Amino acid sequence: MFLTFLALEFLRYEAPENVDVSEKMVEDDSYMLVKTPKSKDDKSDVIVELPVGEREKNFTPVTVAFQDLHYWVPDPHNPKEQLELLKGINGFAVPGSITALMGSSGAGKTTLMDVIAGRKTGGKIAGKILLNGYEASDLAIRRSTGYCEQMDVHSEASTFREALTFSSFLRQDASISDSRKFDSVNECIELLGLEDIADQIIRGSSVEQMKRLTIGVELAAQPSVIFLDEPTSGLDARSAKLIMDGVRKVADSGRTIICTIHQPSSEVFYLFDSLLLLKRGGETVFFGDLGKNCRNLIDYFENIPGVVPLPKGYNPATWMLECIGAGVGNTAGNQTDFVEYFKNSPYNEQLVANMAKEGITIPSPDLPEMVFGKKRAADSMTQMKFVVRRYIQMYWRTSAYNLTRMFLAVILAVLFGLIFVSADYASYSGLNSGVGMVFIAALFNSMMAFQSVLPLSCSERASFYRERASQTYNAFWYFVGSTLAEIPYCFMSSLIFTVIFYPFVGFQGFVPAVLFWLILSLSILMQVYMGMMFAYALPSEEVAAIIGVLVNSAFILFMGFSPPAYAIPSGYKWLYTISPMKFPLSVTVCACFRGLRRVADVE
Repeated sequence: MFLTFLALEFLRYEAPENVDVSEKMVEDDSYMLVKTPKSKDDKSDVIVELPVGEREKNFTPVTVAFQDLHYWVPDPHNPKEQLELLKGINGFAVPGSITALMGSSGAGKTTLMDVIAGRKTGGKIAGKILLNGYEASDLAIRRSTGYCEQMDVHSEASTFREALTFSSFLRQDASISDSRKFDSVNECIELLGLEDIADQIIRGSSVEQMKRLTIGVELAAQPSVIFLDEPTSGLDARSAKLIMDGVRKVADSGRTIICTIHQPSSEVFYLFDSLLLLKRGGETVFFGDLGKNCRNLIDYFENIPGVVPLPKGYNPATWMLECIGAGVGNTAGNQTDFVEYFKNSPYNEQLVANMAKEGITIPSPDLPEMVFGKKRAADSMTQMKFVVRRYIQMYWRTSAYNLTRMFLAVILAVLFGLIFVSADYASYSGLNSGVGMVFIAALFNSMMAFQSVLPLSCSERASFYRERASQTYNAFWYFVGSTLAEIPYCFMSSLIFTVIFYPFVGFQGFVPAVLFWLILSLSILMQVYMGMMFAYALPSEEVAAIIGVLVNSAFILFMGFSPPAYAIPSGYKWLYTISPMKFPLSVTVCACFRGLRRVADVE
């Protein structure tokens, strides 16, 4: 159990960022166009007309700025060399606006957002990240921002409202009243149009609903800044428009939105206020206000020599990417140095002038510094209450996992009972077969519990990683929740097995039966906790299953049953000493056969 907590606290398995990004940058020369189809101008797509300005703000408006950002990772082909993925990026995002990060595949837009959001744990970062003109600490970034990942990862046994409430209570400061936190939940539901599905279980929801929930979970924390990684990925035109309309309303509430996006439709692209366009290699091609219907962007590119003017009715986002050589129709990407052109443009001069203003890279007396005294917003009791309760609810609602255990307990009990229904334990051979029966019965129940907990723990691990990255709660309370939730179900399944099995095979006595049940329950619980430990400590479910079988095989072989303890070679005695399975076997055998002390005399 202690090893399980250590695995939760210190280990995290994700795609290796310092390999994947650089490989794409070096080897992938094609731009993967993920088109968002154009949608009709349908007024029914508006989520809700909500006067968000009338609500009391539970957050501090924040201007995000990044100055001369560089980022290096080891070259996968030559680890001694460094690949520079970001090359001196400058920019800022102000409250009430949506800033788009765009570029070709390998340009570093997601890398840039991860660096700004403090999500990069590998590589080397140089430059400044500022909040309201003050250099931001890692804690300030994590506490004042929300990060919506591209993959919509949630605890699927919760309802939409419960997921929002969980985020609201654990990520808003403990000084904020419960009523205001519930108000935040209701605000999220209204802003994102979740009224009809608020009390629906998350499991089985559509991609569009999951996207809205992902944004809502971050919004419920009342962050000053929200980062979104590909919020329209995998959505059709209507769903993409619905999602971005919701994001627009979130920005209009006074929050700062920074968003990566591949190739949006015209209707979606017009919702953005400003754009940071990157070229392959992590260099700035354009930064500035888009203007109404992207007029500023269009005029900028049409004034570049060699660029074909925007065709009438054509998507500006697609045209822009084609201009810089990132799209299918490469118009001037190979002939024009867009990076150098931007450096000499009025937009770069405006960027430099804005970056020198108070509140952007210079502290302003009118804007507060984002300082947090605690690593996590909620106190320990609140963390325990919500994390443990969610785990208990998850087990109650995951009927496929728990009912299967109960059903298999009945099947195993009947199976063993039919085989040993008329067994005679008064002889040496009968006693020997009886001991083997107890051993196999405990082994089958335990190994079944070990294998069945792996998929559940591995699937929940992803949501744990997301929540831990935002410092939502201490890993200890997640460990406590997973530990406590298993106890009643392990004891119940072993009780069902004992009630059928114990009298079926001819065992007698209430006290020995209770002892048999308790030992079997603890044996099953031990295997469940071992399965959780491997699920949290190893990279995947498959690896956890393989290593678990290997470790359990060693424990079973040296538990003292076959071969018996006295026959184990001296060099392997230490394996017998550390095998935890010898204890339940010894106790259950003593409980079941305690009255057979004169077997030798009978023989």
